[in-house]
This record gives sequence, C-alpha cells and structure tokens, in this order.
Amino acid sequence: MLLSLVICNVCLAKIKLPAIVSSNMVLQRNTTITIWGWSDAKEKIVISASWLKVPVNVVADKAGDWKAQIQTSGSKEPQSIRLKSAGSNILLENILFGEVWLCSGQSNMTMPVKGYFGQRVTGAQQAIATAGNNKLRLFTVQQQASTEPQKELGKYTGWQSAGPESVKEFSAIAYFFGKQLQEFLDVPVGLIHTSWGGSLIEAWMSNESLSPIQTIDLSKVDLARGNRFQTVLFNAMINPLIPYTIKGALWYQGEGNASRPEQYKMLFPAMVNDWRQRWGIGNFPFYFVQIAPYMYDSTNKIGARSNAALMREAQLQCVDLIPNSGIAVTMDIGNDYAIHPPQKIEVADRLLYNALNQTYGYKAVEFSGPVYDSMEVKDGGIYVTFRHAEDGLSAPGGLNGFVIAGTDHIFYPANAAIIRGRQVFIKSDKVKNPVAARYAWRSWIVGTLFDTYMLPASSFRTDQWNDATEAQQSN
Repeated sequence: MLLSLVICNVCLAKIKLPAIVSSNMVLQRNTTITIWGWSDAKEKIVISASWLKVPVNVVADKAGDWKAQIQTSGSKEPQSIRLKSAGSNILLENILFGEVWLCSGQSNMTMPVKGYFGQRVTGAQQAIATAGNNKLRLFTVQQQASTEPQKELGKYTGWQSAGPESVKEFSAIAYFFGKQLQEFLDVPVGLIHTSWGGSLIEAWMSNESLSPIQTIDLSKVDLARGNRFQTVLFNAMINPLIPYTIKGALWYQGEGNASRPEQYKMLFPAMVNDWRQRWGIGNFPFYFVQIAPYMYDSTNKIGARSNAALMREAQLQCVDLIPNSGIAVTMDIGNDYAIHPPQKIEVADRLLYNALNQTYGYKAVEFSGPVYDSMEVKDGGIYVTFRHAEDGLSAPGGLNGFVIAGTDHIFYPANAAIIRGRQVFIKSDKVKNPVAARYAWRSWIVGTLFDTYMLPASSFRTDQWNDATEAQQSN
C-alpha cells in the first residue's frame, strides 16, 4: 500500500510556479507574456485564461521545465488564470493588465518611502496616508545572494496593492514613479523592486557578461555581504525574475563604483545588454539616475582622481552607449555629507519624464535638462552651446560653478551669463587666452544651470585633461 501511495504521488506531481507568477500580479498589457514553472518531466499542462477563448497546452521538458507564451489585452477588468495537470488545479485570481517596471540598484533605490533611520524622504507622511490604490501593485525581492544562478527566489514579499503599510516599506523612487505613471496613463502599474544598498554593479552582472571585463573570483564570497561580490545578486535577485515580461527598467546605482568611472562605461552597457538578451523582449527602456553631488573626497578639488564629477560624466556618456536609455540628472539635490537625498519625488519625476517622452510618446513632456554640445572661443571668453535647450536656459539663483583655463591647464573661477537664451558665456580676467571651461566639476557642488522646465544640466568639461589643477585662492 505504501508503495502504491508513493507511485501515485509521483504520477500526480504538482505544478510549481515562480514567486513572481501569482494571484494579484500585474501582467504587461497588449503583448505576448511568458508564464513558466516546473513539474514532472513530460507533464501535460493546460492553461486557461479568462480573456482567452482557447486554452494553451504545454508539455514540460525532460528536466520538468515548461514555458507558455500568452497574448494579453488592454482590458482594465480583473482577470484569472487556471493551470491544470494530472496532479494540479491552480487558480490565480485578481490579475490586472498594465505597465510593469523593474526597479533596481543600491541604497538610493532601496530607500523606502518612510526613509532610513534619521534620514527622511520629502513628502513621506502624505504619500503613506494617501497610498490606497488597487491599480498599483508592488512586488519586493528581499536581499539574498548566490554564487550560482537560481531559478526561484528565496525571500520575497509577494504582490500587494498599494496601501499605507505596503508603501511605507517600499522603494520611494519606485513608488513615486509608479504612482505618477498609473495616474497619468490611467492603467494599472506593477512595480518589481529588487535592490541592495551599497552594491557594486558587478554584483548585478551575470558571469557571462562580467567575465570578458573582469576576472571573476568567488572563492571567498561572504553571502551576507553579497552586495560587494561579483555576480551574486544577479544570480539570486535578477535571474529568478526572468522571463517575467516587463515594459522597462529603472536603475539607481553608481555610488559604489564612483572611483572607477572609466570601467563603469564598460560594465554598465554590458549589464544592460545582457539583461535585455536574457529577457528576450528587445531593447526595453532603461532609465537611470546620475549620482548626486556628495563629498566623496575631502579635498573636493577639480583635479582630484576621486572627483565624482568623472563618474557623473561617465554616466552621462552611457546614454549614448546604451540604446533606448535616458538619465535623470540630480545636480541640484545633493547634500555634502548625506549620500541619500530626501528629494525622491523629484528623482522619480525625472525618470517619469523620460518614460513619458521616450516610451509612451508624449513628446510635449521634456525629459532632459541642457547637455553640453560645443564651445567657441570668442570675445576673450568661451561660448558654450547646449542640446536640449530648445526653450532656453535658466538660472533662477544666478550662475555659479564655472571655471576657465588656458593652455597651462590651471582653472580659475569665472563669471558666467546666459546669452541669447541658449548659450552660456564664460570669462575670467585671470585667463587672457582661454581654451577650456568646466561646470560643477567637483564631487560636492550645487548645480545652478537649468532649462526653463527646471531640469538641471549635468556637470561637464570641454577638455579631456588628466593633469588639470586649479589656481590657489588668496586670502
């Protein structure tokens, strides 16, 4: 009899689904999505969906893996999915079609709406009190690491509707982005949050994408500190989410790699390209945040090797290196000794503007502040011209942070003024024959240059000197 029960249990093995595929989930609307899972080898599975006229039949492979492609619609009504096999009858309910965004990075993405201990998020109390929204769903991947790619998440908080309790603990940037997007498009939005404070970008990269750039050594990995080790966060916190169909990704990371800007220009595009290939849904939108000004080095000098302006420059250049990407510049919201700016709403808004303009086609919404384009030496100074300044430049508090240099590569503080609405003229009596100019070229500084929509310009330089210094200031 015992033998018969064992045989019966084997014959009637149950279907197992990944954590991300469950009741209350948001499926990407108007596209082909993937439902997958595990069962016995060669198990026959019938998938019936409330919006489909004909069920989808799938057979597990020799390893018990199975995958089904299903077309979704734009319906705003709750849907259901039933999965049947010889040993299973699973019903997934309260499913919505909408826009699904993956949100990842390090501590500024992790920072919840309630803030960190002693570190606030602007508008948190109002956001928590008014958070009730069944059309905004949240899924959180909890911190975990692995030296090998995992199929399933070990720790997570499953799909929840936005409400005071769920929002309070959820990523502030992800929530504010999703809330605005849901209200603007008037469709459901699903947010998948997977981040770890202090993490290096190498931790979020697969072995295949990282190994051509770095030698991978996992012999002394401490998984409790997985944020500091190569590939282990990709293995445990990204790989189990693939191939859940998403619309795009948000990324806020870079502080952990700020001392290696040139390498970041190889790592970041390689990571994005690898994620896109693994998801298999094309070059989905990838919008990211530039690190904010902060006192990364005690000297705060223009020529310091640790000058974080070099990292900001590298991130800005990544916009051109990564197709279908965009950047949220944060020159105006940094803090000299606090690496977590409280203005998460402003950051989320700038990510949202990228998405509205570039992903959803709302071209009237400007998505970029002024970007340095070219320079001309004239009238004893330098005229700088910008892209993304069609409606003009602005400097409500006056222009500061500009320096100018001659062939000696020594920079002097300079006066700057907006000319004809779209150029900045930079000049110093200390530099008779200028050849180069820089703006906000320090780890810690407050940005002063914006477009007329108050989107800030990134720090920039017109030169590529590695030996630049600045003039000593007299007392």
